Amino acid sequence: MTHITLTPNIEHADDFYADLLAAHDGLTKPQSDAYNARLLLVLANHIGDPEVLKAALEAAKART
Repeated sequence: MTHITLTPNIEHADDFYADLLAAHDGLTKPQSDAYNARLLLVLANHIGDPEVLKAALEAAKART
């Protein structure tokens, strides 16, 4: 399995989190869910590596 970073790795993480919350302001639950899905696909496209994406899916599943 490809190694993925699961430890904190975002500069100014609190600022990013605030931006993420702000992006959801005024959205209904279905709109918010659709936004999250689009964001996930944009980031997956940016990553591009199928093995990294598979590792991320497994890591997310293991944390539920």
